[in-house]
Order: sequence, then C-alpha cells, then structure tokens
Amino acid sequence: MHQNIVRILIIDDDEDDFFITSELINRITPNRFKIDWCYRYKDAKELILSRQYDIYFIDYYLGAKTGLDLIRECTSDSKLDEPLVLLTGKGNPSIDLESMQAGAMDYLVKSELTEEKLDRCIRYSLERAKSLKALKANERRYRSIFEQAKDCVFIADHELLLKDINDAGCALFNLTREGLLNHTLYEFLPDSELELIKSKIQETGAIHGVELEINTSDETTKDCILSLSTETDFSGEKYILGVIHDITQRKRAQKATLQAEKLAATGRLIRTLAHEVRNPLNNINLSLEQIQLKEDDENQIYLDIIQRNSKRIGDIITELLNSSRPIEAEMTKICLQELMDESIQNAIDRLTLKKASLKVKYAGEPLYIDADASKLKIAFDNIIINAIEALKENSDEPCMLEINIFRKEDRNVVQIKDNGIGMSKEHLANLFEPYFTFKRNGMGLGLASSLNILQVHKAHVEVDSAINKGTTFTLSFPEYNEFGN
Repeated sequence: MHQNIVRILIIDDDEDDFFITSELINRITPNRFKIDWCYRYKDAKELILSRQYDIYFIDYYLGAKTGLDLIRECTSDSKLDEPLVLLTGKGNPSIDLESMQAGAMDYLVKSELTEEKLDRCIRYSLERAKSLKALKANERRYRSIFEQAKDCVFIADHELLLKDINDAGCALFNLTREGLLNHTLYEFLPDSELELIKSKIQETGAIHGVELEINTSDETTKDCILSLSTETDFSGEKYILGVIHDITQRKRAQKATLQAEKLAATGRLIRTLAHEVRNPLNNINLSLEQIQLKEDDENQIYLDIIQRNSKRIGDIITELLNSSRPIEAEMTKICLQELMDESIQNAIDRLTLKKASLKVKYAGEPLYIDADASKLKIAFDNIIINAIEALKENSDEPCMLEINIFRKEDRNVVQIKDNGIGMSKEHLANLFEPYFTFKRNGMGLGLASSLNILQVHKAHVEVDSAINKGTTFTLSFPEYNEFGN
C-alpha cells in the first residue's frame, strides 16, 4: 500500500474545511495521496458510484441534505467496496452509531483531527475494505456453488428448521423458497424415518449417506440420500448444512432392470417346464384317444375326468408361455384418452356391481403416444380390473376409482387411483412378479403380462400404496414423435 497512490475525495461544502483536512493528510509521511474536492451533493453521489477514488471523506452538513443521507444512498448499491468516512463538527454518539449502521467505515470529529488520526483512519479503512471485498468475493463464490448445485443444498438450525435452500431443493420438494423456509425437514419425512434422523443428529451432529424417502408437496415420494453436518459461523452460532441427493430415477431404473431380469429368468424357466411337461402330457392324450376307441361305458366317467384335466394342464402351459413370450407390437400413433375410454367401457359393469364412483380427468388436448393399441388396452384393462376388485364395498368411505391423464415435462402420464384395501411395502415389492396374487383362484399373471406390455412401450411404472388407503398406478409414456422415438 505504501508504494501506491491513494486517491482521496473530500466531500465538503466548506472550502476552508477542505483545505484544513487536505493539509493534514498531505503532512502524513510518506506522502502517497492524490486529493480532490467536491462540494455538490449530486456530483458527490455520481463520483462515489463511479468508484473513481479509493476512500471518501464526507462532511455531515451538505446543504439541504446530510452526509448520512449520501452514505445511505450510495451503500444501497451492494457493489460499492470503497470506504466512506463521515466528518462532523462536534462529537455525537447517536450520529456515530447512525453512520456505522448506514454503512460508514469510520467516524471523525473535525475539531479533533490530527495527522496521526487521519493516517490511522486511512490505513484502517483501506485494510478493512480490502478484507470485506475478499469476504464478499468468497461469499459470491460459495453462493454461486450453493445456487448452481444440482443436488438440494440447505441450511437449517438444530431442529432442522430450514433457513436457506437452493433452487434444486425447491424443485425437489416442488415448493417455492418462501414455501419451504421456516418449515422443518421432518415435515417431509415419513414417520418411520423421524426417530432415526433425530437420534443421529443428537448423538453425532452429522449424518452420512442415509437413504430415505422424501414426501413432496404434490404427494409423490422420492428416494433420496441425506448427508448433513453441524457447522459454526463466525459469531460462534451453530447451524446444520445438509445435502439431499435425489436417486429416484436411479432406483426406478434399477427396479425396471430387476423386473426385466426376473421376467426373463421366469420366461426361461417356463419354457423349460412347458417342454418337459408337454411331452408326457402328449403321451397321456395319445393313450387316452386309444382307450376311447374301445367302447367301455363303465370307465367313460374316468376317461372324461382325465381328458378335462389334461386339457386344463395344456391351457395353463399355453397361458404361461404367452405371459413370458416377448411382445411383438405393431406401433402406431394413438390417443391415450380414446384408448382409456375403451378400457373404462370394458370395466363399467364391474364398477356398477361394486357401486363405485368413477372420476375421470383428462388433459384439455389429445395426448398421443406410439403404441400397439390392442396390447396396451390389455394392460390398462388388467390394472383397472385389479383396482376395482381392491375396492371395499362395506366401507364408511364411498368406493372411488379415479383416472387422470395429463402431460408432465416431456412425457404423457396415465394415473389410475383407487381408495381400496391397499398393500403393504412387502407385497408392493412383489406386485409384478409372476404367480404373485391376492385372488383365491388367480394365477398372478395379469400384472406380470401388463408390465411386459408397458416395458415394450417404454413406459415408466410407479406404484404407491398404503393399507386401507388405496393404490395409485402412475404410467408415463414418451410423447409421440413422428420421426421415431
């Protein structure tokens, strides 16, 4: 600093006071100052905001306005880094306090000015301004990292009351920043997770990579990984810095891959069993035909039993093979709303017998996808029938089936929702597996076949369910692309 010229602007409407102040500054050794004078309020404001000087000495009295007014107007611009020093004729503690609150770096009484005081003031103000500038730069740097992070980053108190959150966090919870602040993170966690999180924070003040579910404002559940730590700010106050990484898409992809692998493995097993069973079954049927050529009324009743059960075994094998065989789809442009209307029409009698209400809400415009209409309708039929059969007829709450079709981002979404018996998490995990069923005489192949069809249509499948609250199937399809998907 000693080798550089310090540019000083003295703002004072009294020329004699300017000469006195500038003379004292010029006596400071070594002399490294360039001093200018400004006596008009408007000119002074323009010079300060143009940032042409390193430090500004501002007299309290500037005609109709005061130096405090000038400081307040100029410091409202957060880009101003240069120090402002207020000069007054007499010492006044209230003005001293006001000047600091307004943004002044220092406060000096003209009648008490000396070379030493001015030297100390200039050095102190420039050094402090330099430090504050560095702090602001760091704050901007970390604020940029905070705001631009792809993961949710938040600051909270020890009770996880949110104090700040970035844009990714707002998107995760589907709420505005104002809608999130002063709410606790606990409000978005399922009850099963609360005690674990609270105990870890109390014990260690930190959480590292805990996988949990987040309940968002639009009633969807997202799989996330939570990490947080307890930090201390410059005033010694503790706060919690946390990061939430959304792994919903990854979990969905893993689940789809696992389901595809299960279906493939099941298909191989079915084909092997079908081959091994059909060979002896063919021999039984051939032998049965030979026996039936001989007229023997006495044993005909037993022969009929054998024939019926042989046919049933053959039909079961055919159904098993059909459920596991890769779908050959003929894709064309179809309207989701029109196809769903057909499935609803197929199920309307079942709804009537269940005395259930139907609520349908479609997007205002036709939503098109690339699909094999006949096969996709089978998948819709299976899901709707299962939803109807899950409805509780003797419940206090009226039976309700709700079907929504809407557009979300770049996908067209079908949502089929019932308020029936629901499922536990354990049963939900096995929902699409072949032979898994709640039906007394069911084979558990309907939803397995439906999943096979939906995967061929590149649909994302999500199922949310709670016991005695109902089940929601959410199927999202790529929008139709005339140039091919």
